[in-house]
Amino acid sequence: MAAAVFLTGWGLLDVQNLKPERQLTSKTLFDLVKLSFGVVAGAGALVALVVAYRRQRIDEDGALRDATRLHTERFTTAVSQLGEESAAVRLGGVHALAGLADDAPTRDLRQTCIDVLCAYLRLPYTSQTDFPSEDAGARHTYLALREVRHTVIRLIRDHLSLPPEHPRSWEGHDLDFTGVVFDGGDFSGASFRSGMVDFSNATFSGSMVDFNNTTFSGSTVNFNHTKFLDGTVNFNHATFSNGTVNFNGAEFNGSTVRFDYANFNGGTVNFEHAEINNGGIDFNHATISRDSITFSHAAINGGVLRFNDAGFNGGAIHFEGASINGGKLAFRDASFDGSIVNFDRASFNGGTIEFDDTTISGGVVIFTYAAFSGSTTNFNQVTFFDGFVDFGYAVFSSGEISFTDAGFNGETVSFDNAAFNGGTVDFNGAFGSSPSGIFSPSGQPSPFCLNLPRSWQPSTH
Repeated sequence: MAAAVFLTGWGLLDVQNLKPERQLTSKTLFDLVKLSFGVVAGAGALVALVVAYRRQRIDEDGALRDATRLHTERFTTAVSQLGEESAAVRLGGVHALAGLADDAPTRDLRQTCIDVLCAYLRLPYTSQTDFPSEDAGARHTYLALREVRHTVIRLIRDHLSLPPEHPRSWEGHDLDFTGVVFDGGDFSGASFRSGMVDFSNATFSGSMVDFNNTTFSGSTVNFNHTKFLDGTVNFNHATFSNGTVNFNGAEFNGSTVRFDYANFNGGTVNFEHAEINNGGIDFNHATISRDSITFSHAAINGGVLRFNDAGFNGGAIHFEGASINGGKLAFRDASFDGSIVNFDRASFNGGTIEFDDTTISGGVVIFTYAAFSGSTTNFNQVTFFDGFVDFGYAVFSSGEISFTDAGFNGETVSFDNAAFNGGTVDFNGAFGSSPSGIFSPSGQPSPFCLNLPRSWQPSTH
């Protein structure tokens, strides 16, 4: 650096050559001596800097070893407390582990503390519903153990609610809840932005578990093959963006899972091969924008799936290959703006699909190759704007499709190549504007665009 500065100054001064010194003066000699000592001092300072740097590294390594040794001692004590019979001692161990995670000298040691807390939740656990009502001792033991478990959940939630830059935030760390039995708990306000979060094969049973106001962004959260039994799980006002939440193969048996007022923006929520048995999933007032919600090959067996008052803005919801068996699928008062609802090859057996009072603007609703048997599909009082409803190649038997009082404005409803083996298609009171000369089920010219298979006879359907 000194040489570079010297040469730069030399160039700026436009020096051509050196003036020779014919005689060594005392001043010149003194300047040479000062230059010699300066060079020696600079070299000595450089050596001292290197030595100081190495000493600092050694001191830091030693401090880290001491901190790690102290952390290990505290860790051993805290873990031993988790194995005590007393619930109070276990609570102390839980708080001690959370404190150790906050004070951990390295990220890996913090992850170890979090792993132990999650592993504690994964230990075999019997919920209240499995205890005899007259066994007071077992109930007291259960309540004490449940308090410890709920404390673990609360501490995890509190740390996930901190901003990422906070020194005690656990955001981005892995959380393994596989197989955990949740009989209550509160994750509300937590932020799942990165890291691995796994609830696969967990069981939510009997009580309420809150994920209200949680944020799922940029991470993958798995609820694969999770069981929701006789309780309530709330995702109300949650935000799903730029990440994936999987409920693949999940079972909903008598429980209610709510996504009311949730915001889906740019992420994916998968319910592929899920089973909804006498339970319900609610997306009421939810907003789906640029997002994809997938129920492909899911089964709704007597359960209810509601999207009432939901807003679909460019998003998509998929039911390809799904089966609705005696259940209900409701989109009442929803709005579809450039969105896609796809029921390709789905089967409807005795269930009800309600699109009543919805607004479909530039959207597409697809029922191609779907099978309707004894089911009811209602588009009553729906308003259509420049969209498309396609029943092409669908098979209808002993069911009903109703467009009563629907309004068509540039919308096309297509039954092209559909097969009707009984059942009713009702356009009573429908109105709107479209090319003339197209025939309604009554055989009269209608003000809407309807494509029908050539073999379809109004007198028999």
